[in-house]
Amino acid sequence: MTGSPRAAVIGAGPAGLMAADMLSERGIHVDVFEAMPSVGRKFLMAGKSGLNVSKVEPIDDFVERYPSADDRLIQQLKTFGPVAVRDWMHGLGIDSFVGPTGRLFPKGMKASPLLRAWLRRLGERGVQLHTRHDWTGWQADGALIFETGEGPTAIMFDAVVFACGGASWSRLGATGAWANAFMARGVACEPFAASNCGFLVDWSDRMKTDFAGVPVKAVKASAGLPGAQSETRAEFVITDRGVESGGVYALSAELQAALKNYGEATLFLDLAPDVSADDLMMRLSRARGKQTLSSYLRKTARLSGVKLALLYEFADADDLEDAASLVTVIKDLQVPIRAAAPIDEAISTTGGVAWSELDATMMVRGAPGVFCAGEMVDWDAPTGGYLITACLAMGRAAGLGAAAWLKR
Repeated sequence: MTGSPRAAVIGAGPAGLMAADMLSERGIHVDVFEAMPSVGRKFLMAGKSGLNVSKVEPIDDFVERYPSADDRLIQQLKTFGPVAVRDWMHGLGIDSFVGPTGRLFPKGMKASPLLRAWLRRLGERGVQLHTRHDWTGWQADGALIFETGEGPTAIMFDAVVFACGGASWSRLGATGAWANAFMARGVACEPFAASNCGFLVDWSDRMKTDFAGVPVKAVKASAGLPGAQSETRAEFVITDRGVESGGVYALSAELQAALKNYGEATLFLDLAPDVSADDLMMRLSRARGKQTLSSYLRKTARLSGVKLALLYEFADADDLEDAASLVTVIKDLQVPIRAAAPIDEAISTTGGVAWSELDATMMVRGAPGVFCAGEMVDWDAPTGGYLITACLAMGRAAGLGAAAWLKR
């Protein structure tokens, strides 16, 4: 290595920009390459309705939200967790607030002021940003190959941090195509799979026509094996193909596991979560008289609209006429899941570079000076600030690792 060291960062999302932040802070010249015409597209999309950057809660509770996480990721999160994320935002001049459920937001709610302040700081440190530079692999001498508007080009760097994203939302730049070049170099990659995704349900025509786009509120949803089910009270949305949104995303790991292991999955719904089965039985034991079943259920069980439609969609006709059976289906309605929605529609993905390929500094074993961070590494997390925090923490770790390696 001669002269001042030069580092490249591939990917201008949260992980890549944080790696560039760490490297440039230590006086290292950094070039950031982004395949899309602008940076942070998925980051900006995530903040379209309010950028949930993290979740303020005890750190031990926080890290438990990362299922089967590698010890290195846990340590990175403990080092750069919710409190550190808040302090980092404040260092960029962005005030924050914590919502009633502990979710951390920038004060203005939007991602764009935070991104602008971040890019301004990087620019002041001399970080060079190159858009429309799509990395496609390595030359034999180790130079990075890019497809650009002027054709292919190859550039040599002393260290590289890859933060290429996963395999969802390809229109925003995350295609997973980078995995081919990594595997060609002998780096093991786990297959991509959708996470925090919607699921397909074989609805009747009435459900598709009358209830697509309707939110299902005040229910308890669960998934998984009996005795080990995860559950949530968050709402979800009916689509013309199935179900999606927060309440479903929270259960996506369990539903995906069931689909993988058994070829089928079930979403369990308690349509009256604030009423006990005994109380519901007492209410439904009242004589119906001349009331229609819909009117009777609306008055006794407080079921109407989309909840009533779900009950009619999946309950057997005989169950609707027997009070005890009706209580059972109201408290434990079973929605058959046919498949996960297409991976490109998922909020995030699992799979990518296997942890066994990375050392403690996030450098690829057997590839000195090559580091990885963010969603391109194999890990999983729910929505609610956990995804962004982990990308920031991993980008920080990879940037520090690359800086230390260059200094040596």
